[in-house]
Amino acid sequence: MKQRVEIVTRILDSNDQLAEQNRKKLDAHQVFAINVMASPGAGKTSFIVQTIAKLPEGLRLGVIEGDTAPVTIDSDKIIEAGMPAIQINTGGNCHLDANMVGLAINQLNLDDIDLLLIENVGNLICPAGFALGNHANIVIASIPEGDDKPYKYPNIYRNIDVLIINKIDLLPYIDFRMDYFREGVEMLNPGLKTFEVNSKTGEGFDGWIEWLKERVSTTQK
Repeated sequence: MKQRVEIVTRILDSNDQLAEQNRKKLDAHQVFAINVMASPGAGKTSFIVQTIAKLPEGLRLGVIEGDTAPVTIDSDKIIEAGMPAIQINTGGNCHLDANMVGLAINQLNLDDIDLLLIENVGNLICPAGFALGNHANIVIASIPEGDDKPYKYPNIYRNIDVLIINKIDLLPYIDFRMDYFREGVEMLNPGLKTFEVNSKTGEGFDGWIEWLKERVSTTQK
């Protein structure tokens, strides 16, 4: 057991060192990067596509897409929306790590990007434990997932900067107790910035876009 702990520690230490290198590279090019985490089906890609549609003119976006299989469905959607995207195949791993993200960053022209969205693998456990070098972490929760996720998967909610509650148009049709959900989140991350949105219609995106603009502007000062 002790040997396993030592091996895991070495892996995480190595990952943290690579994450620091990624952060320095992003900072050198004044790129604000966000790690986007969620469970499968929460609407990560549709959220990113709607974000692209709402971005103010002149704010340049790049996307890194993480998937467990060598498919380009999500990255193709981003490219169709007019933004550069790099696909990462994790080879079945349940999360991105700093090495994968670093290799993807090297394929992007960072001088042409203000904002980098890193779409992590759909999972509420593994991504929480691996630093990537980004500046902010967000979780997208969706109404169909149920209101118990903060209680079942607390770690992923503890160290995030923004919570997106997606698919709010389904609230009338699904037994989702918003108060119960928010109470669970508040216990883990008091005062967490939260936006309730509908990624299909763009409802609720104004506040999110304003937050993005402010953070990108701060990075470029």
